[in-house]
Amino acid sequence: MRPAQPLPAHLESVPFTVHEARAASLSKGRLRSSDLASAGRLLYLPSGWEFELPALARALSAATPGAWISHLTAAVLLGLWLPSWFQDCRELHLSKPKSLPQVRRAGVTGHTVLAFDDEIMDWQGIRLSTPARTWLDLARLVPLEDLVAIGDQLVRQPRPELEQRSEPWATLQELRMMISRHPKMQGIVKARTAVDMIRAGADSAPETFLRLALTEAGLPDPELQIRVVPGDLYSPAADLGYREQRIAIQYDGGHHLTREQQSRDNYRDEYFLAAGWRYFKFNADDLAQDFRWAVRRVRAALREY
Repeated sequence: MRPAQPLPAHLESVPFTVHEARAASLSKGRLRSSDLASAGRLLYLPSGWEFELPALARALSAATPGAWISHLTAAVLLGLWLPSWFQDCRELHLSKPKSLPQVRRAGVTGHTVLAFDDEIMDWQGIRLSTPARTWLDLARLVPLEDLVAIGDQLVRQPRPELEQRSEPWATLQELRMMISRHPKMQGIVKARTAVDMIRAGADSAPETFLRLALTEAGLPDPELQIRVVPGDLYSPAADLGYREQRIAIQYDGGHHLTREQQSRDNYRDEYFLAAGWRYFKFNADDLAQDFRWAVRRVRAALREY
């Protein structure tokens, strides 16, 4: 039996569509060879291909004109924080307008939705729901506090040197506009509640959960990214706190274990203490207890003021 001709270099290690196969002059017989597997209508996988969400999402998007990658898949591709049970999600979510047939493809969760043109974007060659639209789509899938945490991530100011972007994924105004456009979507009541709880300034979901634990316990809404000297970029910032009472609060996540970060943390801690602030640091152990002990300590400090 004659061995199959080699695949073109640009198709040998990624999922591809039948249209890409035709453009590469692959015959129908070649597409039936044993070194290729079908990934559903109009999609092919090279043998030995190891799952990679961006590549499969790109091929699925290309094979489904008029549709776009959405919901959990869009969130994972954008690198948005998700609850732990979704973070390694391999689900493929594909949305279509009502004018197109329903999605009927194995391994793909289809959605028939109303979406405006500016709610879909081209992202690295993939038609993808925008961050603001993705947030709204997630409203029916995640709990309220998680939706707030995702919203905080969207509106925070990124660090260009680390994230290769200088603008937030979305603004509060864009999230509110998204809600007003889709008043009958599943999860819209949760989204309306969440948008009023979103604040710019949290750099991680645990910081959001710490803030929410404080306010849900009846404590004042803290200032985020609080500095000893307001507006002075050389003054170290704590995650949150209360300026009038001179209380600073820090959540130390896993990245704080590096030597370089610990040096920066020590400088920040000493700066606040030298300025006469009460200084609290919490971590994953406190998060696991829903910050109950953290709330008690901060409440006591506020009462002492």
